[in-house]
Amino acid sequence: MAIEEAATVRLTFTRPDGTTSRTAPAALKDGFPDELRELKALAKEVRGTLSAERARLEALMSAGREWPYDEWCRHYRDHPVTGTLARGLIWEFQDANGRWAAVVPTAAPDGRPERVRLWHPIRASADEIGSWRERLLTTELRQPFKQAFREIYLLTPAERETGVYSNRFAAHIVHYRQLYALFKERGWQANFLGSYDGGYDGRARAEFGDGAWRACFHHEPAAEDHDRYSPEHAATDQVRFERRDGRRWREVPLAKVPPPVFSEAMRDVDLFVGVTSIAADPDWTDRGEDRYAGYWRTATFGELTASAEVRREALARILPRLRIADRCTLDGRFLIVRGDLRTYRIHLGSANILMEPDDAYLCIVPSRGRPNGKVFLPFEDERLSLILSKALLLAADTKITDDTILHQIKRDAR
Repeated sequence: MAIEEAATVRLTFTRPDGTTSRTAPAALKDGFPDELRELKALAKEVRGTLSAERARLEALMSAGREWPYDEWCRHYRDHPVTGTLARGLIWEFQDANGRWAAVVPTAAPDGRPERVRLWHPIRASADEIGSWRERLLTTELRQPFKQAFREIYLLTPAERETGVYSNRFAAHIVHYRQLYALFKERGWQANFLGSYDGGYDGRARAEFGDGAWRACFHHEPAAEDHDRYSPEHAATDQVRFERRDGRRWREVPLAKVPPPVFSEAMRDVDLFVGVTSIAADPDWTDRGEDRYAGYWRTATFGELTASAEVRREALARILPRLRIADRCTLDGRFLIVRGDLRTYRIHLGSANILMEPDDAYLCIVPSRGRPNGKVFLPFEDERLSLILSKALLLAADTKITDDTILHQIKRDAR
């Protein structure tokens, strides 16, 4: 059993000739079934522990916690399990003069640091962030969670104007059950919407900053689902923040929320909306006339969110390394891909496609898996993988054999 890149647990078996296999040999299955069962149970337990440790480490991004160097070495760098995650992250070390400096993952700091903290891009300059991102791509280091390529959410003038709430992610139509499942996955607590007393008032809450702060994401059943026991769709609303005051929570102005706390909470909300919005549903146009068709058309090709902006920068660094680089151009919100039959515009937020010259919509049902085994992605991002998969497909559009896709491309093509 080994913990590999990005803290992935692999159970492998070595043959007499030195080669390895992920399938247990028959002799082991027949001769040592109990031991094999225990080994598989151990691997499962380690996977669970790594998953929990990954979530705990990621929660530190909003905490601003610091450790004495020796304590950090013992509990993070040199720990047999946590260390496999910690050594893939960027850490900042404070010297005796109080200066902080970030060190490349797996490298040792100069001298003996006084204190250590987890690096967050919100405290770094644009040049420093760009340098780290390029370094990860050059060394093909995939971090256990998105850190160098992490999205940053700063307070906007509109949010300073509203004071205690943000409308940045309001007025979206989302698939509700998918949203509720994502709340649970990300550790947010929420009541389930429905046609019971109080069931129309949705508030998802999560704690940040070591439990000192709480974000509240408001949502409600969409208009057409307001009388349903279990709504199919929900409409998003405000995000508000509270600070712990003894046993109570007190609402505070957005300007008083620590930047890492605000950024991490808004990042989660962006994820909720980006993943569950009907704008990300490529089959939505097949529903015919729909009351949400206007929202779908606006949102699916609209302005980029912070997560899509990070995706754009990642693509700017990845594309020159691809064999289709000469057929691809980044233009604002879109990745432009030049095929032989048409030119295609892939939206960097929704991954949906428009075809030139008439902006006809091209529906491609995504398949699971990475875009290409040789394409290194610096972080796990299903939408980035999907965009690259579509780009690789459309750059060679004369080789497409799927009749459904070809019919759309060749229809009215000029």
